[in-house]
Amino acid sequence: MHRVTTGGSTVQVGVSVSARRGRRATAAVIGMTMAAGAAGCSDGGLTDGRDAVKLSLTPGDGTGSLRPDSAIMVQAQNGTIENVTVTAKGQQVEGGLSADRTRWQSRWTLAPATKYRVTATALGRDGKTQTVTSRFTTAKVKKSVETTVEAPSAKETVGVGMPIILNFDEEVGDRAAVERALEIRSDKPVEGAWHWFNDQRVVFRTRKYWPRHTKVSFRAHLSGVRFAGGAYGTENKNIDFRIGDEHIIKASENSHQMWVRVNGKLKRTIPVSMGRGGLTKYITTNGDHLTMDKGSPVIMDSSTVGCGPGCPGYYRQTVYSAVRISDSGEYVHSAPWSVGSQGNSNVSHGCVNISPSNASWFYDLVYRGDPVEITGTARELEPENGWGFWQLDWEDWVKGSALKQSLLVGPQGATPAPATPPAQAVPSAPASKPTDTTPAPKPTDASGG
Repeated sequence: MHRVTTGGSTVQVGVSVSARRGRRATAAVIGMTMAAGAAGCSDGGLTDGRDAVKLSLTPGDGTGSLRPDSAIMVQAQNGTIENVTVTAKGQQVEGGLSADRTRWQSRWTLAPATKYRVTATALGRDGKTQTVTSRFTTAKVKKSVETTVEAPSAKETVGVGMPIILNFDEEVGDRAAVERALEIRSDKPVEGAWHWFNDQRVVFRTRKYWPRHTKVSFRAHLSGVRFAGGAYGTENKNIDFRIGDEHIIKASENSHQMWVRVNGKLKRTIPVSMGRGGLTKYITTNGDHLTMDKGSPVIMDSSTVGCGPGCPGYYRQTVYSAVRISDSGEYVHSAPWSVGSQGNSNVSHGCVNISPSNASWFYDLVYRGDPVEITGTARELEPENGWGFWQLDWEDWVKGSALKQSLLVGPQGATPAPATPPAQAVPSAPASKPTDTTPAPKPTDASGG
């Protein structure tokens, strides 16, 4: 029996519990119906209870085996829901009301092995209220999946091409469930989409570069998400970051020059020397790169690509003011030994060589996630080489979403973007290109300047 308060009177009501299976497996429904009123007289006359509100909660009291990917639901008959409060570990649980205020449902999955308390109040057509409380515990999980946010970092100021990159330590069977649990908000509207590169890596990229000075909040509501079989997420991720000034870097192998623009204005033209060729690994990759990391000094060692001491072409070199732009050993870095070639010929092992003074200026300027577009070479950058995600056109990027949709992101969150009619399709190569992110760079580099 539960004690229910209604219109100032307290009565005992019965609780019926029935198990449900499927997506809301093991959830129990508490049907709380007002007992028929005892015969009697009052100034208001007799009532048969047909206008009294009936309030039900799912799950019910004491449930200990509720799957974390179940939902909490509150439903009202003969009235409207006035208030729902759900707490767990001292935190309130998010949820939403239906338009007619007769149904409330939690928004995200539930944390495993956690105690929840639900309190709901509804108002009946007879003007009286009913308040019901339920307490339950979610089940423990047999296997947990850990999530790593490769980029960006919390409170980091990043470039306009910065993606959001998640890696999982187990294969994801239900990609759609994971994707639905990822929430992005930005104070300036953008269009973007998630793209799965494999079962353990998903990346968010905007359709065009982020507007400069945008504030972004990312929430991964993964605790309780069923990744596959009996494997569940057990931890949420919260990261706020900021887009800085717009840095657009373009470099041409043919002209041996690099141009750096800040917020649309050309700040510096820098003579460069790129890959000398001969072997594929000595050709600078062509296409849309992102700055991934930087270090000073960085040791470049050909052993990292299988050419150790004694191998023809072996090198081990220390370079300074080095900014990584791929996973195949390419940096923009200081190269005092090639200053004479910078601006007129290509002599590097694949890196973009610039003078020490230009390298120091560039190193201090750039953020992670700044676009670097290289043209004129014979070797194309692969989308999965570093943060080469901008190499995919927008249509192909969206196809990599488990939900097959792009998102309109703003201060209130994200909603699916309306489909573009085929006759009015947006060109696949917009003036501003999208952005990418990749795994953290290694301490050694194979390109060797």
